[in-house]
Amino acid sequence: MNGLLLILTITLGGVELERGEASFQPTMAEADVPELFRLSAARFPYECETIRTEPLFSVSAVRFPSPITTPDPENNTVHAEYFRPVGPGRRPAVVVLHILGADFALSRYLAARLAQRGVAALFVKLPYYGERRPAGSDKKFLSADMDRSLLSMRQGVCDVRRAAAWLAGRAEVDPKQLGVTGISLGGIVASLAAANDPTINQAALLLAGGDLARILWEMPEAAKYRELWLKSGRTQADFKTLTTPFDPLTYAHRLIGKRLFMMAGNVDEVIPPASAKALWEGAGRPPIHWFDCGHYSAAGYLLPAIRETVDFFAVAEAH
Repeated sequence: MNGLLLILTITLGGVELERGEASFQPTMAEADVPELFRLSAARFPYECETIRTEPLFSVSAVRFPSPITTPDPENNTVHAEYFRPVGPGRRPAVVVLHILGADFALSRYLAARLAQRGVAALFVKLPYYGERRPAGSDKKFLSADMDRSLLSMRQGVCDVRRAAAWLAGRAEVDPKQLGVTGISLGGIVASLAAANDPTINQAALLLAGGDLARILWEMPEAAKYRELWLKSGRTQADFKTLTTPFDPLTYAHRLIGKRLFMMAGNVDEVIPPASAKALWEGAGRPPIHWFDCGHYSAAGYLLPAIRETVDFFAVAEAH
């Protein structure tokens, strides 16, 4: 069972710092998790430092080691922000992931709205974002270095799994009501995490889809990377073979039976509607809201989409 151990809380200058040790304990279902995303039992240290307190929730900076080690030490520490609702009792908890463009403000807004509705939310920064990018480096989650990009994808999924274990061990969280949500890149990572973590039983996937090879090959930001790939003598078929183990479609069947919600754009130029539909069908055709928008024009629809996402998780306790 996941839990928190050896908790020490100190207050300095009005700032509360909690230090402790958390544990990841795989369930019997871990044997069925694909090896790429499988985790062994482990204890790991963490820090939780209060940033600010609002009337309905508090916000703390959380740090813990990633279960995946990369050549960049900075990237091997997961940085997150915990939006903890006030009040007694156990409540649902959600891991919140950000978009490719690192618009952290959007994820923080979603996490805050969740906390206001009584849902604990842990906003996690994906590999090579924020504090995880080495100083002076231009390394990114997605780049021409496909080996590092795919390792980042694997690391991101495993980081979400460890984040879910951290949440599950907290006294204010109901470990039977763990969820994950994300937009665009965050939605893709969220779909992989929900499919491959037996303890995550609900997910809201916004502007996400399957057929990862097509998404990465055709997305506007990938033009220069695609050119470098072809110049190296490799083909689009080679690219699909490389990315299939990280494709949400590969694991979509593992989402069937979980509580899901999807949002997609019917003229999305980055996540093609066919990709969103393929993930939807593979996941068992969960509730989906199609917006009349593209990927970038979806900005005008995100507020209603976030309201639906918050409602989805806030009523989870009734299920």
